[in-house]
Amino acid sequence: MSDILVVNSGSSSIKFALFSHASHKDLTLAALKLHYSGHFSGLGGGQSNVTLHNDVGAALLNTGLKPAQDHNDALSQLCVWLSKRENEFELIGVGHRVVHGGRDFLAPQIINDDQVEALEELGPLAPLHQPYCLAPIRQLRKQLPDVPQIACFDTAFHARQSEMIRRYALPRALSERGLLRYGFHGLSYEYIKCVLADYLPPEMPHGRVIVAHLGNGASLCGLKDGQSVASTMGFSAVEGLPMGTRSGSLDPGLVLHLLEHEGMSTAEVSDLLYRRSGLLGVSGISGDMQVLLASSAKEADEAIELYCHRIAHEIGGLAADLGGVDQLIFTAGIGEHAAEVRSRVVSRCTWLGAELDSDANAQHGPCISKPSSRLGAWVIPTDEARMIAWHSLQLLALP
Repeated sequence: MSDILVVNSGSSSIKFALFSHASHKDLTLAALKLHYSGHFSGLGGGQSNVTLHNDVGAALLNTGLKPAQDHNDALSQLCVWLSKRENEFELIGVGHRVVHGGRDFLAPQIINDDQVEALEELGPLAPLHQPYCLAPIRQLRKQLPDVPQIACFDTAFHARQSEMIRRYALPRALSERGLLRYGFHGLSYEYIKCVLADYLPPEMPHGRVIVAHLGNGASLCGLKDGQSVASTMGFSAVEGLPMGTRSGSLDPGLVLHLLEHEGMSTAEVSDLLYRRSGLLGVSGISGDMQVLLASSAKEADEAIELYCHRIAHEIGGLAADLGGVDQLIFTAGIGEHAAEVRSRVVSRCTWLGAELDSDANAQHGPCISKPSSRLGAWVIPTDEARMIAWHSLQLLALP
């Protein structure tokens, strides 16, 4: 039995999952068996929590894991928890989600300290994510020195997009220095690509697919024959759609105005665009879609309307990039669970031939379009942790 630990670290949380693999001949996603999944939340905030679930999703009690003070404490507890279960499984690697791989990290790889330093230089491009993605790699390389640490990059799935798609209309010298569109959420998109055939009937066209990864962070990706053609996120994870607390795309002149005429510093502008905008900024209530959907305040509805409008607007752009669209896939927290958001988006896609099956949408699919709909609409759960485990297994299984 071979076991892979997956770590997904954020600014105030660490998600983890343990997968086992029994067959050296079957290296498919389905061959990975989830044993445990858990979540340290509220790290560094004084109100931390920890949950642990078994392979069927049941919460486990008396696990020995306690609310952690910070990321280091959480990872140390996790290592102790693993060491006490040496007879239960054999850890052969730890897979990490790393948000930004830049121009040089184009595929998952076993990582060393020099490579971590190179990735740390990309921190300004993903300030909410990159430092927290990399810190666990450093710590676990020390605490588990004999276990390979594998980095899986959210940008890698988009690396084969055309130069025209990736380029901004900036002087070439800047583009050559790496000021390009990278795209993110690649592990989620890759997972959807891998399982799409499990949901769609074989006779249904699926050469041109738009995937809507709608969570606290949100983006769209256009896939053609399984390859990323274009994505709404670009140089940083703030471009594109409005998100929970991120602004999404806006006029660069507005940023200059904030700096030159509103007296804001670069740090204040960064805080505004990453932490105080999006659904939270427009509503003034919350960046949580569930809270906004439950609210009767007109500001909450305005935030939801803007969010759905921008999604539909970007769908139009991706349809142009793809030369049409066959299927629209909703995934991630909002995409999988917010029927009202899906309804508002699909209603704006009637020009693409979309016809929503309201009953199926209320049941969260998987197919939420009518049989007569020219555009297929689906709800497909994503599983970035399984994707990371699969990439790790592929690397470690190489001769």
